[in-house]
Amino acid sequence: MEIAIIVVVVLVVLLVLWGISVYNKIIRANNKVDNAWQTIDTQLQRRNDLIPNLVETVKGYAKHESGTLEAVIAARGAVASARTPQEKMEASGTLSNALTSLFAVAESYPELKANENFQQLQSELTDTENRISYARMSYNDVVMDYNNVIAVFPNSLIAGSRFKPRQGFTVENDAVRQAPKVQF
Repeated sequence: MEIAIIVVVVLVVLLVLWGISVYNKIIRANNKVDNAWQTIDTQLQRRNDLIPNLVETVKGYAKHESGTLEAVIAARGAVASARTPQEKMEASGTLSNALTSLFAVAESYPELKANENFQQLQSELTDTENRISYARMSYNDVVMDYNNVIAVFPNSLIAGSRFKPRQGFTVENDAVRQAPKVQF
C-alpha cells in the first residue's frame, strides 16, 4: 500500500513539473512575440521621426503637390495614434503607400532629387523600410512558433483559454502586394 502511495505522489509531482514546464514554454513563446512586436514598433517610430524632415524638404521644391504631402502627414498621424498591433499594421501599410507616392512625385523634380538632404532622408527611409520588412518577417516567425506551441496537444491543455492565437503581420492592401508598373 505504501508503494502505491509513493508511486501516485511521484506521478502527481511529475505531472505538476510537466505542467510547469509547458506553461513556462508558452510564456517564453508569448514573450518572444511581444519582443518581436516591439522591434517593429521601434522601426515604425524611427520612420515616423524621419517623415517631418522629408516633408519639409519636399515642400520647398514641390509646392503644387500638397495633396501628396497631406496624405503622408495624415498617414503618419494614423501610425502615431494607432494603439493595437492590427491598427498599426493597417496604418503602416497606408503610410508606405503614401511614401511611395511621395517618392514618385519627387521624380518629377530634378532639383529635389539632387538635394543632398532629400537623398539622405530617402536613403534613411529606405534603410528603415528594410528594417521594418526584416522585423515583420521575424515577428511572423515567432508568431507562428507561439501559435504552434499553444495549439499542439498536450500543450493546448495547459494553454487552455488563457492564451489566444496571435495574428501575424499581413498585407491587407492589394495595391501594396502588386509590384509597381514601370514604363520607359
